[in-house]
Amino acid sequence: MCCSAAFPLIPLLLLILSFAARTHEVNVDCNELRMMGQFMCPDPARNHIDPKTQQLRGCTKEGRARVWCIAADEINCTETGNATFTREVPCKWTNGYHLDTTLLLSVFLGMFGVDRFYLGYPGIGLLKFCTLGGMFLGQLIDIVLIALQVVGPADGSAYVIPYYGAGIHIVRSDNTTYRMPRNDW
Repeated sequence: MCCSAAFPLIPLLLLILSFAARTHEVNVDCNELRMMGQFMCPDPARNHIDPKTQQLRGCTKEGRARVWCIAADEINCTETGNATFTREVPCKWTNGYHLDTTLLLSVFLGMFGVDRFYLGYPGIGLLKFCTLGGMFLGQLIDIVLIALQVVGPADGSAYVIPYYGAGIHIVRSDNTTYRMPRNDW
């Protein structure tokens, strides 16, 4: 009999506990949040993509862009007083060279070196012009290298690629890189 009298109080108690748990907010420095479960970058409510370059707005030559992020529920940022904050994220800096334009130039005018002139390599462009694209072999090689994005613009920028295009991140090895031993080797 005592348990049946307490039964109506259990849902009321659970409701009070869930309300108390929801109103507890934590104030933190949001730049110290580490896991993606604690925040989401960039904030989907803001427009961060530049339609001309298909990259984040404000992308610098160093490959970093400052975007607005939003913290998870019940987290307040001390720097802004609400759940939003800014954070630097990686991006690909572009200078206006389009991959599709470069490929079309390479296929149709590559024998005259127009693709290399467009990318900012006048020496190789002149060599291709004088040798008729290296007897068409240089033109064929350039088509493959540009399609694989091994040859890019001379200023070090990335290609402008439409959303539906495949972006490639090339990992290069030089004297400053080395292989880290793993435990299972």
